[in-house]
Amino acid sequence: MNTTKVLFLLLITLAFQVSLAQKDGYWDKTRATVQEVTVSARNRIVVKTQDFPEGTTEVVFRITLLDKNQQMASSLVSVLKAIPDHTGISQGSAGAVFILSKISGEDKCKYAIFSSAVLAAQYKEDGKTENACFVQDTPVSKDAKLLSDDKISCMKSNSGNLWFGFESKNWIMNQKIVLEVVPWVDNKLSRGWTTENRKYIIDQCKTSNLAQKMANSDDFCVCVLDKIQSKYKFKEFQKLLAVERAKAFKDFGVSCFSESNLSTAIYEDLRKQAALLSKEGKIGEAITKLMVVINDGKATALDYNSIGSNYILTKQYGKAIKFLKEGEKLDDTELLIKLNLAHAYLLNDNYSSAKVIYKEYEAQNVSDNLSWSEKIKQDFETFKKLGIQNKDFDRVLKFLK
Repeated sequence: MNTTKVLFLLLITLAFQVSLAQKDGYWDKTRATVQEVTVSARNRIVVKTQDFPEGTTEVVFRITLLDKNQQMASSLVSVLKAIPDHTGISQGSAGAVFILSKISGEDKCKYAIFSSAVLAAQYKEDGKTENACFVQDTPVSKDAKLLSDDKISCMKSNSGNLWFGFESKNWIMNQKIVLEVVPWVDNKLSRGWTTENRKYIIDQCKTSNLAQKMANSDDFCVCVLDKIQSKYKFKEFQKLLAVERAKAFKDFGVSCFSESNLSTAIYEDLRKQAALLSKEGKIGEAITKLMVVINDGKATALDYNSIGSNYILTKQYGKAIKFLKEGEKLDDTELLIKLNLAHAYLLNDNYSSAKVIYKEYEAQNVSDNLSWSEKIKQDFETFKKLGIQNKDFDRVLKFLK
């Protein structure tokens, strides 16, 4: 491969990386601090940066000491045009070296960075740096670094500014120092969507009716969060009336619900939960889960059979009959529904209706290897263990022999 092709591929790769980086965030050159200050011999001075915009996660700074007649060759802002992605600096020392000023004078200074005006003023007074979040204790003529909110306490404080304290190491002459600071703004965070604010929305989402139907609502609530973030800045969303926020949650929830397989998964999960609760003897809770499926219009014939069976176990025979008949309308061939309906009639003192059903299907199987008669025997034994007695149990078993 010749040199031209190699260069072309490198340019394509760089352009692709730049396009991805620019979607992530940007250097806010309009909020950059560029200040030239004079420090008297052996004195200290404090310089406050410009206000950082919302969403600032990192800042890059450059300090350059100049001799009397020296001028900066190029600004930090212009240098950063060649580094559109902040990781170009943070991934290694090469990036930091690249942004260093090409010139500097012979003078040197120490400096420290503070998160508040109070701490900076104290430093100016006594020169102590124990409250600084970054200290350069070895005198330098130029320096450049990137400060990140995940590593430097000053950035974590979200104060909106930094205070740079400089101490001259020239015992005779004044020093000329140029301070340049450029913030990196995360696109998403610039809209106010901090980690805490995103967590707040997810916590709110988890209290919604749809989310509470799910065993795990994480994916659903992340979907809702994404839709809210794309439409609103956090402050805009907070300024909505309570009813407007509730409607937004509801509308985005319905959208997320319909865009995925969440609907099917939710109702399958409710069925599994109901079956487990029933096995554990928590019949009332199982009925509650099944009622969600039924009330949402998602019930199958077997769902009606399950709730009918649970109502029988709680001796609510009238309700059992009602729901089992609804199940019959969906599938008139499901023998488990027929059998539970017969049980409900029998236990509700309607022997004649029960007998008709028991007799009609006595020659059939309720499953591949379980006969109708054997299933009746099993159910009657279960009823007895649960304290459900009926004088006609033996009567039914006799005519089935």
